[in-house]
Amino acid sequence: MANREALRELQTRLASRLLAARSEGGSVSSWLAVEAAGQRYLLPLGQSGEIFPKVRVQAVPYTQSWFLGVANLRGGLVSVVDLSAFIASLNSPDALAARPTQAVDDPILLSLNAHLQVNAALLVDGLAGLRSTDAFVSSEAPIEGAPAFFGTTYIDSSGSRWQELNLQILSQHPTFLSISA
Repeated sequence: MANREALRELQTRLASRLLAARSEGGSVSSWLAVEAAGQRYLLPLGQSGEIFPKVRVQAVPYTQSWFLGVANLRGGLVSVVDLSAFIASLNSPDALAARPTQAVDDPILLSLNAHLQVNAALLVDGLAGLRSTDAFVSSEAPIEGAPAFFGTTYIDSSGSRWQELNLQILSQHPTFLSISA
C-alpha cells in the first residue's frame, strides 16, 4: 500500500513539474528519466503518456520474447513491451535466451502518448524523475550502428550515462511492429 501511495505522490510531482515546464516554454529539452535492467533512459515528455503501477498483463502466444502481452489501461487494450529486452534483441537476438530474468519488485508501465497513434506501453523497472539538459555535464552523439531511435547520450555529474530514446521513431521501428515469433 505504501508503494502505491509513493507512486501516486511521484506522479503528482511529475505532473506539476510537467505543467511548469510547458508553461515556461523554453527550448530546453525535458525528459522522463526511467531505469530498465540497469540502464538509464531519457524519454521525451511530449512522447510519453501515462504512468501505471503494476498492471496485470495477459500473455499472447507465439510472439517475440520482449513482447509481454496486452493489458487493459483505462479501458483500452494496449500492447506491453519490455523496453530493456526489446533493445537487447536489436543488438543480439540470441542474447535474450541467455539473459537472466530479473525480478522487479514493482514494475511500471509507461504508455506512449496517444498522438503517436500506437497503443503500446513500455515496461520499466523504475522512474527517476524529470530531467532537462541543464541536469547534465556533457553529452555524446549516438554511437555508430546504434538503432535509429537512439538519441544523444547524456552524462550527469556523478558519471551516470543516460540514453535518450525517440519514442516516435521507436514506435515505428520495423522490429517493434513485428511481434510474431
